Amino acid sequence: MIAIHPERALFVAFLAFVITFVVTRVITRMIRAGKGPFRNNISGGVHIHHAVPGIILTIIGAFTALAASGRTPATEIAAVMVGVGASLVLDEFALILHLQDVYWEKQGQLSVQLVALTMALLGLTLLGATPFDTDDNRNGTPAFVITLVVNLVFLLICVRKGKYVTAAVGVFVPLVGLIGAIRLARPTSRWARTHYREKKMARAVKRSNIIEARFGRWGMSLEDLVAGKPTAQVGSAEAGDDKTGDETAAR
Repeated sequence: MIAIHPERALFVAFLAFVITFVVTRVITRMIRAGKGPFRNNISGGVHIHHAVPGIILTIIGAFTALAASGRTPATEIAAVMVGVGASLVLDEFALILHLQDVYWEKQGQLSVQLVALTMALLGLTLLGATPFDTDDNRNGTPAFVITLVVNLVFLLICVRKGKYVTAAVGVFVPLVGLIGAIRLARPTSRWARTHYREKKMARAVKRSNIIEARFGRWGMSLEDLVAGKPTAQVGSAEAGDDKTGDETAAR
């Protein structure tokens, strides 16, 4: 077998990670809506979450990578298993953290935040071409490493502020990440709920309303679009629709 460059294996893992997350979220949304051929995996009355095969794949992939020693095609196979497995596990990270099924709850959106951060980190690593490699003068300089770390901090702040598109673009355009980190957070984000007092929260809500009016509801609903609208919000919306319908019928 022929040895391959580490960057190629990392790219394969990154691609497998992203594709798996997208496919997983599409399938879970279809299951939740009761559409398509997919159903929850229940065996003996136990709901087997996809984090379980994810853990198995990640472990097998890690040991396969050690045994492969950088040789092809074993390394690429290991990269796919690690990418797929890690994506499945992180997609249900909130369930593991809370030890209860919060996939469609507000707490469950933490999983999407962590996945977004992982994508950003992997993307930065790929673009940086292993910044701690001293054989490359450009990548081995302290200035390069510091820039990479600072940009990662900006991306983390963007994710915490609920700005996933900004974080994704910021991987490739660091200035976008900086702007997103400085500007107000989404009022529904964990950052706003934790750090904003009443006055600043009011500003965040006002700005959110302006953006919503300018770009439409889709521009402010990416978190719900990716993670799925929390069950409580779905129930509230349905209750509001029923109330509207009753009022219309009364008229």
